[in-house]
Amino acid sequence: MGQTVFIPRELDANEPRVAASPDTVKRLAGLGFDVIVETGAGTRSRIPDEEFAKAGAAIGKAADVAKADVVLKVRRPDETELKSYKSGAAVIAIMDPYGNDAVVAALAKAGVTAFSMEFMPRITRAQSMDVLSSQANLAGYQAVIDGASEYDRALPMMMTAAGTVPAAKVFIMGVGVAGLQAIATARRLGAVVTATDVRPAAKEQVASLGAKFLAVEDEEFKAAETAGGYAKEMSKEYQAKQAALTAEHIAKQDIVITTALIPGRPAPKLVSAAMVASMKPGSVLVDLAVERGGNVEGARPGQVVTTANGVKIVGHLNVPGRVAASASLLYAKNLFAFLETLVDKATKTLAINRDDDLVKATMLTDGGKVVHPAFAKADQQPRVEPAAIPAKTMVADASTPKKTAAKKPAASKSSSPKSKGTA
Repeated sequence: MGQTVFIPRELDANEPRVAASPDTVKRLAGLGFDVIVETGAGTRSRIPDEEFAKAGAAIGKAADVAKADVVLKVRRPDETELKSYKSGAAVIAIMDPYGNDAVVAALAKAGVTAFSMEFMPRITRAQSMDVLSSQANLAGYQAVIDGASEYDRALPMMMTAAGTVPAAKVFIMGVGVAGLQAIATARRLGAVVTATDVRPAAKEQVASLGAKFLAVEDEEFKAAETAGGYAKEMSKEYQAKQAALTAEHIAKQDIVITTALIPGRPAPKLVSAAMVASMKPGSVLVDLAVERGGNVEGARPGQVVTTANGVKIVGHLNVPGRVAASASLLYAKNLFAFLETLVDKATKTLAINRDDDLVKATMLTDGGKVVHPAFAKADQQPRVEPAAIPAKTMVADASTPKKTAAKKPAASKSSSPKSKGTA
């Protein structure tokens, strides 16, 4: 009998995704694993138990996790779930450890080897494992669909015998993977699209998708990118200039989509209450960073807020989960691609190489300890929550692809629309 992989049903009511697909179940079996899928795990992603069974999985119950050598999840297990996990089991999920030190410590105490998929390095070898890109890509798409739905007008220009319907104006703030897909989707729907970002490389990407770039392009702007491809925090002077330009532009827009995140930090406030108040009645703002505090002043997690001047602020939680049937298939492939690197092909058993760059980057806990350098003291003392980013700092979304020439990955068919310099 081989080692066992268990795929549980996600307990969070707001999480419809599942960490496996019939395709990855077949592949896991090919690696030598016995696969158990909890009853109903894929129901909300349109994958019935029968499909998993046809692919070779056994359909089990939650208690079966006790025999699992590997647990594949979407969200990290909570302390109650961990009580059933076998010590030494590998747990692979989106761990979201920042500011959640108690849960990180609980993972260590449970003795599991936990891997945080969102820490996957952006190198060519790991491109197929990049969960941030695969999920942000769909979030960018869905943000436009949600915005168009709330806008309740046509997006493309329509010339009819009864008159002309003007094209909607859509503004994307933050041009990472989510932002790029939002641009591409809004363009496909016929909107007039503009976008902004502090990273110079974003200008060419925006233009390649047929949109217009908006930014204060001074000397500071030209140097506003980290080695990892993320945005740097800008000076107060630059923030003021960019805010003035943005405020004037937002007042003329029909739909604004914000995607700005810095990993491990609260989301920066990009759209002030005054900017919201300047917008036309019926305009829509879609805040993809609402789970981290939001980019838009007045955004509420899980709500669509209508302001006094008739502007809607959309703050849906877990936007990739709103297209769960697609998101699960991509996420499952990300997990399989990573797990495959942890398996000894000769013996068909789990053989974690702790010197591997992918392992070192993603391993959160191991052997009863928190081992990731960013959280190494999480099991000993509370970690101070990072200070808020100054208002109106423009940043790239958390899934912004790396731009270093030496390690720039090739274009991915599943992680972002085609554009120059994207992952």
